[in-house]
Amino acid sequence: MKRDLRDKSILVTGGAGFIGSHLVDRLISLGAKKVIIIDNMFLGNENNLIEAIKKGAILYKDDAEIYSSLEFIVKEHDVEVIFNCATKALNYSFSNPSNAYMTNVNIMVNLLELQRKGLFTTLCHFSTSEVYGTAVYEPMDENHPFNPTTTYAAGKAAADIMLSSYVKMFELDAFIIRPFNNYGPRQNSNGKLAGVIPTTVAKILNNINPEIHGTGDQKRDFIYVNDTVNAVIELFGIMEAGDSVNISSNGMISIKEAIEKIMDIMDFSGEIKYGPRRNSDVDLHCASNDKMKGLIHFDPICFDEGLRKTITWYTNEIKG
Repeated sequence: MKRDLRDKSILVTGGAGFIGSHLVDRLISLGAKKVIIIDNMFLGNENNLIEAIKKGAILYKDDAEIYSSLEFIVKEHDVEVIFNCATKALNYSFSNPSNAYMTNVNIMVNLLELQRKGLFTTLCHFSTSEVYGTAVYEPMDENHPFNPTTTYAAGKAAADIMLSSYVKMFELDAFIIRPFNNYGPRQNSNGKLAGVIPTTVAKILNNINPEIHGTGDQKRDFIYVNDTVNAVIELFGIMEAGDSVNISSNGMISIKEAIEKIMDIMDFSGEIKYGPRRNSDVDLHCASNDKMKGLIHFDPICFDEGLRKTITWYTNEIKG
């Protein structure tokens, strides 16, 4: 399988969000003929797309859960390739479990039905390491069983299975990339839906003690967002239809260690606050990226370097 992104009309669902907006920037720099974004702005931010829009990207503030909206955009712009980054934040599933689940399922069925009808050629779906739940063996490869512990993860798992079935039934050109724990610029830092790294940085910038749910011994396999995007671009050309691949840096670290590193870099001497452990929190994510490294050259930045880049960005953004 050989694919090319240059001179293609490409749609990114959820393209105003964290990973999606970085992907949009990269697609433009690669020479895509046209980059279109659909985002309902649940967590997306138009500020993430300022430079992209200046360079010709087209933003629709609309919802990929609405079939007619997607159909119109795909037809209007002769879309050939779709990257599906649209979702609701994991933390949202604690307050609205049904919607967190259905968002992932509804978007996937819309995309696959459009593809089945021949309206676009290739689908790259962003899944999540959360479909695996806590590791039952280490490292977690692509054969690790699904054991989602939140409705967000359950919806992602259902979407993955749906994609696989459509590929088998209708020979669609669709595949799954499965990033582990992304961090970096543009990740949401506000409110209950924020990620742990931006939340911690924002609190320290406002002289508020960082907080951990539970012991902080929960381990995550963090990867810098630009490394994820670089891997996706390289994998796009060679992934087999129906296949899936983990994207990780083999950079497993505990939540407590990550927060302590942020405190050290930011020279914060306050105490960490400890709150009750959240139900369904995954205890251990330790990825195998052997399959990915067998397909592409991959040289991610180390966690400390990525953390410094991230902290610098949020410091400029929040203080700016």
